[in-house]
Amino acid sequence: MLNIALLTYVAIMSVTPGPNNLMLAASGGNFGFRRTLPHLLGISIGHAVQVFLVGMFLAWIMAVLSSVRPILGVIGCAYLLWLSMQIWRAASPEGQQVARPMSFLAAAAFQWINPKAWVMVLNTVILFLPHGPANLGAVLSLALICALINLPCIAVWAWLGDALRHHLLVPKNLKLFNGIMASLLALTACYLLYGELIVLA
Repeated sequence: MLNIALLTYVAIMSVTPGPNNLMLAASGGNFGFRRTLPHLLGISIGHAVQVFLVGMFLAWIMAVLSSVRPILGVIGCAYLLWLSMQIWRAASPEGQQVARPMSFLAAAAFQWINPKAWVMVLNTVILFLPHGPANLGAVLSLALICALINLPCIAVWAWLGDALRHHLLVPKNLKLFNGIMASLLALTACYLLYGELIVLA
């Protein structure tokens, strides 16, 4: 099951910029690495569960996804825009009082409306699972491998945010950092939304 192509694909898809990684960098910068751990683990374990369920029920999920994927994509993009506003608000004194890191369950659930996560999971299952009926052992192994590769790759983003924390103690630096993270997340959402609207057209 473990091969270089699988390792490379999952690592590249995990470490490249996307909604999860931008949110982790923002969380690491605002709350530190330790408080970001539930968010981090929620992504990796949520990713593994998504790989497992898609691997076990690929034919059924593909049939359902063809009709609901654009809707999920639009919901996911709208949620990303909302999150970008929360990151932006975290730079203000009143925002600091209400802001808190994303929980484990929220991060795990987000994978189901994250367009990049769907692309990654579907490609992983289609490319790296044996053809034919779902094999529980093979699907479980793939899900576990994906989580183990994904976790250190995304942890880099939370660590980078955390590494900047001493610079972010200066309010104007924090405002600039959160503004950049919020803008990148909003641009990502708009780009993904454009892709979903093309599918709908």
